[in-house]
Amino acid sequence: MKHEILKELHFVQEKGGLFYNEVRYLLIRTETLITFQKAAERDLGAKANQILFESGFVGGELSSKRYREVFSFSNDEIVRFIIGMGSQIGWGRFELEKFDFDQKKLIVKVFHSPFAEAYGPSASGVCHFIRGVLSGMASTVFQKSEILKESSCLATGDPFCRFEII
Repeated sequence: MKHEILKELHFVQEKGGLFYNEVRYLLIRTETLITFQKAAERDLGAKANQILFESGFVGGELSSKRYREVFSFSNDEIVRFIIGMGSQIGWGRFELEKFDFDQKKLIVKVFHSPFAEAYGPSASGVCHFIRGVLSGMASTVFQKSEILKESSCLATGDPFCRFEII
């Protein structure tokens, strides 16, 4: 899957948008999102993190369902595709540590999370978008609501971010 998504991402001039299999994507500086995140955290407290998580969840769920429909992917293929896509679209280097459908286990490592790098030092995990996307994907794959926790984060001084089903 080396750079397949980037090769098929195309610009539609009349819509002014980037598309992959009829799904629109957006390029935006990480600092723009982190400025939004920090302002929301300042004004809303922990509620901001939930909003960011829910936004990512919708994206992960919609993408997983769409690519299952378009490519007839198995659960394993959905997980590997979404993990590969995260790396290809600039969300860090994703590595699948564990996926066991029968035991409902999913663990993903993300090296160089742009969210953690742009956020800077933090007392807790800051990669709410990634956690949401992976939770939305897991909910589609396991066909039940799944929430992943960020058990380590680059922003807290860990060498990578790690997400696992609670």
